[in-house]
Amino acid sequence: MVKKTREEALETRTLLLDTAEEVFHLKGVSKSTLCDIAAAAGLTRGAIYWHFKNKDDLFNAMCDRVSLPLETMTEAAASEDTTDPLGELRRSVQFFFHKVITDRHYRLVFDILFSKCEFVADLGPIVERDAQVRKQFKQRFERAFINAEKRGQLPPGLNHRLAVQSYQGFVKGIVRNWLLDPNSFDLEVDGGRMLEGFFEMLQFSKALRDE
Repeated sequence: MVKKTREEALETRTLLLDTAEEVFHLKGVSKSTLCDIAAAAGLTRGAIYWHFKNKDDLFNAMCDRVSLPLETMTEAAASEDTTDPLGELRRSVQFFFHKVITDRHYRLVFDILFSKCEFVADLGPIVERDAQVRKQFKQRFERAFINAEKRGQLPPGLNHRLAVQSYQGFVKGIVRNWLLDPNSFDLEVDGGRMLEGFFEMLQFSKALRDE
C-alpha cells in the first residue's frame, strides 16, 4: 500500500510539472497562477502545495527536470581531468539540440525560458535563479575554454570571458531561432555545422584575443 501511495504521489508530481509546462507556455510565467495549473491538471490547488511550496518552487522543479542533465555534461567539459574539453562541449550541445527536437519537455521549457518568462518584479526569485544558473554555466564554460587552451585545442591568449559570452549567445541564438521557426533549418545537422563554425572562428579571431 505504501509503495502504491508513493507511486501515485510521483504520478501527481509529474502531472503537475507537465501541466505547468503547458500553462506557462500558453500564458507566460507571470500571468499563470497555481489555480490555472491546478485546473488544467484536474486537481485542487492543495494538491500543488503538497508537492511544491509556491509557484517559484514549481517553476524551478520544472526547469531542473531538463537542466540537470545538461549541467552534468558541461561539468565534464570543465573538469581538469578531461582530455578533450572541446569534444565534451560539442557533445553537450549536440545532446541539447537533439533533446529540443525530440523531447517535448525540453522544447517547451526552453521556449518558456527564452520567450515566455517575463523578467518582472513579481518573478523576483525566478529572475534570481536564472541569473544564478547563467553564472554557473559561464564559470563551467570558462574552465572548459581554459582547459582547451592548455591542451592546444584553442589558441593561446584567447580572452576567455569574451569567448564564453560569445559561445552562450551563439548557442542560445541558434536554439531560439529554431524554436521561432522549426522549418527554417535542421537544428541537429545545420546547428552542428554552425557550432563547428564557431569553434573555427575561435581559432582565428584576433578580436577575441588579448593583446
